[in-house]
Amino acid sequence: MGRVTERRRVVRIRNGTAGVRPDTLVAEEPLEIRLNGRPLAITMRTPGDDFALAVGFLVSEGVLGAAAEVQAVTYCEGAAQDGSNTYNVVNVQLAPGVPVPDITLERNVYTTSSCGLCGKASLDAVRTASRFPGVAADPVRVPAEVLTGLPDRLRAAQKVFDRTGGLHAAGLFTAEGELLDLREDVGRHNAVDKIVGRALQAGRLPLTGAVLLVSGRASFELAQKAVMAGIPVLAAVSAPSSLAVDLALESGMTLVGFLRGPDMNIYAGEERITL
Repeated sequence: MGRVTERRRVVRIRNGTAGVRPDTLVAEEPLEIRLNGRPLAITMRTPGDDFALAVGFLVSEGVLGAAAEVQAVTYCEGAAQDGSNTYNVVNVQLAPGVPVPDITLERNVYTTSSCGLCGKASLDAVRTASRFPGVAADPVRVPAEVLTGLPDRLRAAQKVFDRTGGLHAAGLFTAEGELLDLREDVGRHNAVDKIVGRALQAGRLPLTGAVLLVSGRASFELAQKAVMAGIPVLAAVSAPSSLAVDLALESGMTLVGFLRGPDMNIYAGEERITL
């Protein structure tokens, strides 16, 4: 299986002086996700938690909603030309009786570490109905002082980022600020899928009352993944996109951006944030 980090030679210049040294880089490899043996999507990810990533992706696509709907998740043997296992192809086998979606060219998605939805035929194709009751009814309230402390907690738990400086992170918190789970990946959408997938595997979906914090910006895709998992509060340390705000307003999700120090912007669902 691929490593989370790799070592590479680098010429390092400091104060006008050059030197050669090894540098630790985050690993990036493709992962093909298959559903009942048929190719569904390819994503560029940091190896690790691949099974959670695959089932979390299927939650966001509206295919899965409970662990019992999965019969097995396995690496596909013989994926390489020489017949060896690359550990870069994962098959999710649905349990008997679980409806298999129509896998067409519109649904076949190529996702990169920077854009998880490139190749979607239209915006309507990702406005998938959630398997869970809408987040609008979630009564959770989060004190503003709890929110402002989450970025430091997220950063303190990023073990691989400390060694590479090249990873996004997603953290799942309670309304009281307790860290429930944290995943790191070259793609923030992958980090979210890993968190959602692990929650599905543990039988914890929907994630009512939870707060999802992501490094970087909050895209439409991340807002959609949060809604599909039943997460009522999404916060980001950077800006949201206009579509992310639109989706948050439509779904009743709370969306917070520019969460830095004591400051934040609340773009939707401000009634959940208490001062």
